[in-house]
Amino acid sequence: MIRKMLESDLEQVLLIENDIFAKDPWPKKEYLYELNENPFSQLFVYCIDDEVVGYFDLWITYEQAQLANIGVKRSFQKKGIGQKLINYCANEAIKNECENLTLEVRVSNTPAINLYSKNDFISVSTRRHYYSDGEDAYLMIKPLGGLEYDENISD
Repeated sequence: MIRKMLESDLEQVLLIENDIFAKDPWPKKEYLYELNENPFSQLFVYCIDDEVVGYFDLWITYEQAQLANIGVKRSFQKKGIGQKLINYCANEAIKNECENLTLEVRVSNTPAINLYSKNDFISVSTRRHYYSDGEDAYLMIKPLGGLEYDENISD
């Protein structure tokens, strides 16, 4: 089930974050900011039997949406959860009348790049030294114009 993230979900989210993004995980204070202070942030979690196994942070800024962060617990990867999160994220952006959905991804993260490409994201540029360890990121964009909100998209 996909639902809005609660502060009580943070411990589970941080365990996933620190495992899958060992090079540059978001700290707890960043999530607290996103949950409580960032007016553009919408955080969601994917739960199975009360266990958080995936999450994403979507920023809606006027007609633009940015997937700021997304993660799936390692033991649940390659089971379609990432695809469900991408679908839900894009649908939320469409609901908010966004023209594009953007994201940055490490140039070395081939599985994520493949998932995004499969979902009509286009790599439009490289952001040099984007990550704190100096790795570059691809800026990818998914055009949303002409797509319609699907009220039946869920988990």
